[in-house]
Amino acid sequence: MTEATVTMDFHPQPQGGEAKPWAFPAPERSTLPNGLTVLRSHRPGQQVVAVELNLDAPLDTEPDGLDGIATIMARAFSEGTDRHSAEEFAAELERCGATLDAHADHPGVRLSLEVPVSRLPKALGLLADALRAPAFADSEVKRLVRNRLDEIPHEMANPNRRAAKELSKELFPATARMSRPRQGTEETVERIDAAAVRSFYDAHVRPSTTTAVVVGDLAGTDLGQLLADTLGEWTGPAPEPRPAAPITADDTGRVVIVDRPGAVQTQLLIGRIGPDRHDRVWPAQVLGAYCLGGTLTSRLDRVLREEKGYTYGVRAFAQVLRSDAHGTGASLLAISGSVDTESTGPALDDLWKVLRTLAAEGLTDAERDVAVQNLVGVAPLRYETAAAVASTLADQVEQHLPDDFQAQLYRMLAETGTVEATAAAVNAFPVDRLVTVLVGDAGQIAEPVKALGIGEVTVVTG
Repeated sequence: MTEATVTMDFHPQPQGGEAKPWAFPAPERSTLPNGLTVLRSHRPGQQVVAVELNLDAPLDTEPDGLDGIATIMARAFSEGTDRHSAEEFAAELERCGATLDAHADHPGVRLSLEVPVSRLPKALGLLADALRAPAFADSEVKRLVRNRLDEIPHEMANPNRRAAKELSKELFPATARMSRPRQGTEETVERIDAAAVRSFYDAHVRPSTTTAVVVGDLAGTDLGQLLADTLGEWTGPAPEPRPAAPITADDTGRVVIVDRPGAVQTQLLIGRIGPDRHDRVWPAQVLGAYCLGGTLTSRLDRVLREEKGYTYGVRAFAQVLRSDAHGTGASLLAISGSVDTESTGPALDDLWKVLRTLAAEGLTDAERDVAVQNLVGVAPLRYETAAAVASTLADQVEQHLPDDFQAQLYRMLAETGTVEATAAAVNAFPVDRLVTVLVGDAGQIAEPVKALGIGEVTVVTG
């Protein structure tokens, strides 16, 4: 009996194509007759268009005692206009298949619209109405205030949010807006009414200080005419010059424990302020922070997670706080994570050892190469959507950066060497100039933390 020979024909194995050069898209810049600045970026195939609006209403312009009014105003933009009630406005947005979000931060107020390109004219009309003639109805503002008051206790109960609040209070002078919660406190928010919101709007929201970023597949869309017929109809007076207050902070090494009796975990937030994106050290600082705590293979994770099992993850990062047109500003340099209560002392001890080892021995070329690959090599994936591109362009506007900043940043990251990245990381996180906030059970963690000698330890109520 002979065995049958079985043959199979395989399809040719797919082969990778040639790598195509990629760069962060450069926008086209123009200005409408009413003074509104427009950045547009045509992204073929992106049928969902993203629109970002930057309003020059920073938090430090909020009236005394009314912290949080910028947040209430931002949320109230979608709560009715002179043409639509709040319910009608929401229904019109839904008919467009659009979403409209808004938030306030230290640099200003941001509105974010996403809509299918076929419905862009209608959605831009609604957005223009919201900016041109917001209703700011008493009933809607009262509801937004109540909602915000309901959110505050939940934020205070969240260890991560509570740590951030305490770090801001510790770092910045009490007179500085940055020392207080971005969205206000119970005391300040409950004072906000429709008249105050209207007054804040009248003082700070106008087309000549607004920038619209539009990203998506704009082929076949006469965007210039469309903007002229919508946002171009919005008028307002010219702004008065407003000097920005300098950012100062106290990074004397110290520890603040926010007491949460019975907590099974301790939330860590360690930080100080440093250079923003205008500083030439920024690319090296981004690279160094990524090597320190940017991913699962970073030094902090390798020690605290993989070797010691203290945590699910620890991250190091730089977050821009505010920049001005003169190129001055600051970023928050921070290390964040959580550990089980009993490991709080040992985890902090090992974290400081990682920082000291970094200063003594530096990063390796391998660490630098992995960081560059992760930051630069995957950049095209980060910007597959119109919303991601629009958000980054709006960030650049907000921080007074040139339109090609992000494209140049990737080039500079690729060119940054190991020595430069090491120096930037060491300067960003000096072991004797870090403010440490711990949210956890002070009865269990205070003494082990004091024994580390990383700064005076203070306990506050949670």
